[in-house]
Parts: sequence; C-alpha cells; structure tokens
Amino acid sequence: MENNEKCLQFLEEHIPDLAAVAFKQAYWQALAEGSSVLEVENGAIVEVFPDGSRKVIKQIGPAIPAEVGQKRISA
Repeated sequence: MENNEKCLQFLEEHIPDLAAVAFKQAYWQALAEGSSVLEVENGAIVEVFPDGSRKVIKQIGPAIPAEVGQKRISA
C-alpha cells in the first residue's frame, strides 16, 4: 500500500510539468494543422497564425499575482 501511495504522490508532484508540456504540444500542433492560437503578449491577447504573423485582439489589464492556495473573490 505504501508503495502505491509513494507512486501517486510522485505522479501528482509532476502534474504541473506534464500539463505544461501537453499545453505546448497542443499549441504547436494547432499551428502545424493550419489553425491560429491565442496568447498573451505585452498586455494584449494576440492571435498567432501558422505563418508567424500576429494580430492584436484586445488589450487587457495587468496580471494579478497569486500565491498557491490563495482564494480570490471577484467583486
């Protein structure tokens, strides 16, 4: 039982890394398939096209820093 718990704990600790890799893979796969993707760049939402061109969609406010476990209540 203890071995399974250690295995699960190890895997759970790597979820953020695995998610980041999966996100980046999906980003590049979408571009490779001819779709555009959205990303935040210099305070704006930007649409990125497969040919590398970019189109500003909307200016956004600054990022709000948050600590792990912090709860945010919208006003």
